[in-house]
Amino acid sequence: MTHATTPTPEHHSSIPTPEGPGLLRIAGLPYFLIAFIARLPFAMMVVGVLTVVVSARGSLSLGGLTSAAVGLGTACFGPLLGAAADRFGQRMVLLILAIANGAMLVLFTAVVYAGAADLLVLVAAFGIGATAPQVAPMSRSRLVTMITDRMPEAVRSRTLSGTMAYESAADETVFVFGPFIVGILASALSPWAPLVGAAVLTVVFVGAFALHPSARAVSVHRGSDGRAPSSVSELFTPKVIVVVIGILGVGMFFGTMLTSLTSFMADRGAPEQAGLLYGVMGVGSAILALGVAWLPVRFSLRARWLVFSGILLSGSVLLLFVDSPAMMMVALAIMGIGIGPTLVTQYSFGAARSPLGRSATVMTMLGSGIVVGQSLGAAVAGELAENVGTGSALILPIIAAAIAFAAGLVNWRLSMPGRRVASD
Repeated sequence: MTHATTPTPEHHSSIPTPEGPGLLRIAGLPYFLIAFIARLPFAMMVVGVLTVVVSARGSLSLGGLTSAAVGLGTACFGPLLGAAADRFGQRMVLLILAIANGAMLVLFTAVVYAGAADLLVLVAAFGIGATAPQVAPMSRSRLVTMITDRMPEAVRSRTLSGTMAYESAADETVFVFGPFIVGILASALSPWAPLVGAAVLTVVFVGAFALHPSARAVSVHRGSDGRAPSSVSELFTPKVIVVVIGILGVGMFFGTMLTSLTSFMADRGAPEQAGLLYGVMGVGSAILALGVAWLPVRFSLRARWLVFSGILLSGSVLLLFVDSPAMMMVALAIMGIGIGPTLVTQYSFGAARSPLGRSATVMTMLGSGIVVGQSLGAAVAGELAENVGTGSALILPIIAAAIAFAAGLVNWRLSMPGRRVASD
């Protein structure tokens, strides 16, 4: 489900008035609404699992391990599900996942409250990650296919840039409001409510996303038997792997930042306010992510990755000197300037470097990278915060930001002028 003409990411700019039908007209407004709501359960999983385990078992350490198990399940099966969607179509794959993941969310809740052994809790958490519907990467894959197969070539590059900006802003929004919704449901109803609510959203809206007419779209690069013209080995070229590593760093930043921030506020007797402070970064990040589409052409993608990940890294260093919620808000605001545009840029590179016929696979690899990074980051940060202290946990977001920046440095070399940007 990949494009016919690979857009050159060094030449994205603002969204133009399209010659011919625009993407909104091609996809339809209901598509964007359904796709947005359908990705909420994915953003609620890690925090929801952590909330239930800590509440029912009283162990932050076990909660962190279950979050890591969710990420491990996604890491093992996410890319395979993307490959299955590329081969057999998204509709069948997503319908199966909507039912399976909804059932796993409910089963996990029952296992935790039934007092089952910790091993069973971890197995159930792994099952949640393994069956997680990857709505965000599959939405990107659909939109990329629409752009490259149904829009004039003259507007594809700019439309792709704007689309990646919107999709990343949508991800930013749900990753901020997902934990916020978990907090509201857990406080107002019960700690198990967020996971049950996520199960309902999964069945209803992931099911609707699967049944949307766009799920029938098949790339012109897929044969009648569903096979792609590119080989599996093309998924593991340096230009693809560097993007996966970079986005893994972003995911680690999300997980370590939220967990260490919760510990920071818990030290001050107000852990419930962590989500509000986190929103300072998230809102700014989403706004900046949308603004990427209007950056000038001369500000190349490889430069954007370095500049914005550098801002993220600079803001994270301030965590070493934070001693009050007010100072934390300043650091979060600075980091918000960098995180959103960095994520948009990484997805733009991912879209451009997808081997022919394997767009959903690459996008799912990137989506899995975020969840894996978030889960592992939350687990390690939870262990450090509980056993060593908040100060040690606050070092982890700096390390995560450094990984994203280092990947940007490698990508700068790989994207030197004269080199092909699409997969070789």
